[in-house]
Amino acid sequence: MKGPLAGVRIVELAGQGPAPFACALLADFGADVVVIDRPPSSGWKLDIPRRYDFYMRNKRSVALDLKTADGLATVKAMIARADVFVEGFRPGVVERLGLGPDVCRRLNPRLVYGRMTGWGQDGPMAREAGHDINYLAMTGALQALGQEGAVPPPPLNLVADLGGGGMFLVVGILMALYSAREAGEGQVVDCAMLDGVAQLMSAFQAFRQQGTWTTKRQDNIVDGGAPFYGAYRTSDGLYVSVGAIEPQFYAALVAGLGLTLGELPAQHDREHWPTMRRRFAEIFATKTRDEWVEAMRGKDACLSPVLTIDEAWTDAQMIARETFVQLDGLNYPSPAPRLSKTPGAHRSRAPEPGADNEAVLAQWDVTHGAEE
Repeated sequence: MKGPLAGVRIVELAGQGPAPFACALLADFGADVVVIDRPPSSGWKLDIPRRYDFYMRNKRSVALDLKTADGLATVKAMIARADVFVEGFRPGVVERLGLGPDVCRRLNPRLVYGRMTGWGQDGPMAREAGHDINYLAMTGALQALGQEGAVPPPPLNLVADLGGGGMFLVVGILMALYSAREAGEGQVVDCAMLDGVAQLMSAFQAFRQQGTWTTKRQDNIVDGGAPFYGAYRTSDGLYVSVGAIEPQFYAALVAGLGLTLGELPAQHDREHWPTMRRRFAEIFATKTRDEWVEAMRGKDACLSPVLTIDEAWTDAQMIARETFVQLDGLNYPSPAPRLSKTPGAHRSRAPEPGADNEAVLAQWDVTHGAEE
């Protein structure tokens, strides 16, 4: 079966983080994603070996020196034949290469031009360097994370890079592709991690204005303040996670802990949350992680073990769901979401830079150095 994006051609300028991640997701579902790498002869070295760069799966690589006339002409010829062009550099960098939106859309009026930045294309910080933690900090997300009185912890780079960046870029590209096919004209997708995180924070912005969310950490319903939503240490030094928000799930949790609702303050009595959390912690510390998992199994208490990456690969739920698959001897996450008729697939490992020059240029009917 062909993926739903079969026939979609994407030119991606090699970069890091959210843009390659987004293009990998599109490639999983059939898009022909060609990464423009720097030539190995340039002395440029990969940050990590390509075999371990999971964001390069299902892609092909063409190595071009974009600072030469031939290299620039070749990539322009490819862009003229592409549906999507993706770049993830600071504002102005690609324009200086001669590949800005105006140039590319003159070559190809139907082109969807995807731009991935941290701060956006404009504003006083647009050209400042930044990373995931900086965008979280500016949107109020970072301040809301972690334990009260402690330094806010970075939640890996999942939230801004991949959630607020890569996933929003995928959505923007798909919407723009749909529009281009309907209207016959492409457009620029200006995707900023700052904007994406602000969107992800929308519920908490609403709660704050409603007056049901405080700016104190560990004081709210899903930030570790509520005793029924958080992680607890078990007797073996491991952890379980609890998310029993709804009344029926909370009642099941309380019963599983050997308590009754009558001997506890009301579930949403915030004044007594710290005391309740300490009591729950004392009880959880009496059994091992796996004993608690077994004790709560089938009770709808919203309890699950806190697994390591290695444990996740071999967990029964993951195996049943085939959440991970093998590719090139490594565990890869399966394509998501699952489509019933045109599912995604892992077709090929990450290519070495320039591995597909001849094949891609021939299939795309491009002559090296020949500009459209």
